[in-house]
Amino acid sequence: MRIPRKVNKSVQAHYTRSDLSSFVLTALEKAGKNLKQLTPEDLAPIDEFHIRGRAATLELAQATGVDSSKHVLDIGSGIGGTSRCLAWEYGCRVTGIDLTDEYCRTAAMLADLMGLSELVSYRQGDATSLPFPDASFDIVWTEHVAMNIPDKPKLYREMYRVLKPGGMLAIYDVLAGDAGPVIFPVP
Repeated sequence: MRIPRKVNKSVQAHYTRSDLSSFVLTALEKAGKNLKQLTPEDLAPIDEFHIRGRAATLELAQATGVDSSKHVLDIGSGIGGTSRCLAWEYGCRVTGIDLTDEYCRTAAMLADLMGLSELVSYRQGDATSLPFPDASFDIVWTEHVAMNIPDKPKLYREMYRVLKPGGMLAIYDVLAGDAGPVIFPVP
């Protein structure tokens, strides 16, 4: 998928790291983790960069009614921390989408190592042009992602489009105030 927007290219360049999967596996092995029995706690140091970490994810999940019957779209899924947390804790299906293809590959690899590949999947794509049919998801979710998307109206239109009628929109983000223009990507 070609992403023509200058900001998207800037965000991709900022976050891309070649061979991220190998880097993560090596770090986990050096930390003494059993790669055949990974848990969310094992991955917490690389999965929970948003403010308040896993506690915030679980609070938002409770507030939005996540359960095993739900299909969640995790916009800006990164290497899959939130999506794996939701699938692990609630047994729900989660589809993650991220601008960075290497993040999607790493997320899929980690989900497979945790035995969650039946519940989670990842796609590379643009949140302002989601590659999903209308009314596809029970919950559309984003944590610390919308702050990096300058075209908020387009983002929210796409979120609304893929959300099922009566579905929930879950947003946990940093918002700009009177401090001046936002310089992307943030923080």
